[in-house]
Amino acid sequence: MASHRKSRPTGSRVAGIRTPALATAALTSVALLSQTANATPSDDDRPSLEEVEKKVDDLYRQAGSATEKYNAAKEKTAKQRKKVDTLLDDVAQRTQKLNDAREELGSFASAQYRTGTAVPETATFLLADSPQEYFDQNQLMGRLTGRQKTAVDDYVTQQSETMKKRREATESLETLTGSQQDLKTAKSTVQKKLATARELLSKLTAEEKARLAAIEKKKQEEAARKAAELAEQQAAERERREEAARQESGGGTSSGSSESGGNGSSGSSTPDSSYGTKAEKALAFARAQIGKPYVWGATGPGSYDCSGLTQAAWKAAGVTLPRVTYDQANAGTTVPVSQALPGDLVFFYDDLSHVGLYIGNGMMIHAPKPGAYVREESIYYDGESSIHSVVRPA
Repeated sequence: MASHRKSRPTGSRVAGIRTPALATAALTSVALLSQTANATPSDDDRPSLEEVEKKVDDLYRQAGSATEKYNAAKEKTAKQRKKVDTLLDDVAQRTQKLNDAREELGSFASAQYRTGTAVPETATFLLADSPQEYFDQNQLMGRLTGRQKTAVDDYVTQQSETMKKRREATESLETLTGSQQDLKTAKSTVQKKLATARELLSKLTAEEKARLAAIEKKKQEEAARKAAELAEQQAAERERREEAARQESGGGTSSGSSESGGNGSSGSSTPDSSYGTKAEKALAFARAQIGKPYVWGATGPGSYDCSGLTQAAWKAAGVTLPRVTYDQANAGTTVPVSQALPGDLVFFYDDLSHVGLYIGNGMMIHAPKPGAYVREESIYYDGESSIHSVVRPA
């Protein structure tokens, strides 16, 4: 690493002692060697492989979080656009009724003018911005016939309702503009995070990529070990409950134990008999998607993001889930990881930015991240601490 400090003149002081030039040079060399020893291993100031791995993982996680914000903004924008379209249609219909009422009043004024019985204020009324105010001030209503009064009342009502709907449409359009901006911002954030991750990975050498793959394989092996431990714990818990049930029934066969699908469950977390049937349908759908690419914002059928997959899977079972992860997390009953059943939703990270569909034995089906495909994987794929909660959606 090059030194940018200005060179000291010969005879500089070190710890208060004047040193000759040779000693100064030696001290400088020692300092430079010390800096080099403490620096990153790369000769060109490149980050270490471990730093790249951590940075890329963080970027993918941030992209996942931004994707859920994008999904929420997209859903909000779609609903708002539908509301605006409905309001604009309503305004158009009311404007037509208002025009019809105005024409009817105009026909009265024309008829009165031809017969010489026109009330002078009628022509002024047709040009007025606020008919009701004009009527109140000039007491025109007292000089109109019953049919004319009805026409005037209808006109005033139509004008008031049309103006109200126009205001609502304007406010909804403003909200829609805000939603569209949120959508644009979230989309830009996802794209930037992914672009940065791709750039970091593109700078790795073949050897570094091989080492990175080895690190990932080691993580997967550890995750598989943790999943196996969970499966053993759940099996032991199931046997304990079955034994307790047999003793309670006098040696009879425990009923409903197969409901867990190989995973322990007890107390209020035990679902009703229909849950297993629905879960099987959701899991069958999810398994059929294995191998399809992760695409952020996608809801199928050719690609999915994490929450798009879980939403589609449970929809196949007749259960409607919200679009985004942090809404899906509130769409059911939270249960301990040790009591997870096939079909349950497993959420990850403090911001609930990822979700997978539990299949039993510590494993899940999920759409992992950009560049990956829908697959089966241990729920400990990113470490035990990454698991936020488990939710039973039906």
